[in-house]
Amino acid sequence: MPREGMAPGAAKLTRGVRTMAKKKAYTVSYERDEKGLWVAHVKGIAGCHTQGRTIAQARERIREALTLFDEGADTAQLMDDVRLPDDVDRLVSAQRSARSKQEAIEVELRSLNVKAAVALTKRVGLSLRDTGELLGASQESVRQWR
Repeated sequence: MPREGMAPGAAKLTRGVRTMAKKKAYTVSYERDEKGLWVAHVKGIAGCHTQGRTIAQARERIREALTLFDEGADTAQLMDDVRLPDDVDRLVSAQRSARSKQEAIEVELRSLNVKAAVALTKRVGLSLRDTGELLGASQESVRQWR
């Protein structure tokens, strides 16, 4: 039944838009077998599994296998659950965390490079050579930052 002030059929349209916006998501576990192949299983769907030489190949193949169980598999979100030994998993997590921090620092560094180059060349009147010397960069880099 349409809400007050809505045209008949508008409520159905609104519900349809909301339903279409939802994207199915599946968790896929990846484990290495004794031959070194990656075996992929879709959690919650019995019989939906495959294997590949690489994680990427197994991911591609599991999407194909999933189409046998779900028509919308082509657009479904696949969330990877790669199974590794605990100590290795901790190393991978630490590496990802460090990479994320590094990326944030690089963004800040780019901003500071520009601000410092502008201040040194325009406000203080230093040459590109001296500015580069102070910032530990080439003259060409300083030229691009200004």
